[in-house]
Amino acid sequence: MSLIADDSALMATTKSLCETLVSQEEFKNLHNSVEAFLSNDEARLQYQSVHESGEALNNKQRSGVELSDSEINEFEQAREQLLQNSVVTDFMDAQRELQMVQQAIGKYVGLTLELGRVPTEEDFAAAAGQGGGCCGGGGGGGCGC
Repeated sequence: MSLIADDSALMATTKSLCETLVSQEEFKNLHNSVEAFLSNDEARLQYQSVHESGEALNNKQRSGVELSDSEINEFEQAREQLLQNSVVTDFMDAQRELQMVQQAIGKYVGLTLELGRVPTEEDFAAAAGQGGGCCGGGGGGGCGC
């Protein structure tokens, strides 16, 4: 039987991990923040507009064109207004936290596959010393970011 067959112990444990994740109150709060953002057209458009403006300014600057003070000020004002929108900031915080969870779990699984055993705190420290970092360089303590 394959390790990833639907009825394998590995997949049952993976599903159990997912059930544990979604049953956590903090996960529910993070998910609600994402859903609130996705269902708020005004917040999404504001976020998209600032993101696209930032990309355009970045591209302009990379192509060697100097940005004017008015372009920079206009972008900064739009960005400040965006950051005053709690739906957007809650979404950004939730997105960041969910990415950290994904990275932490991925780091554990990745090191397990690499080492052929459950990694120890020392394994994570060694990986961090080799530039692997834990959860993007933070964490430690078993990578429980």
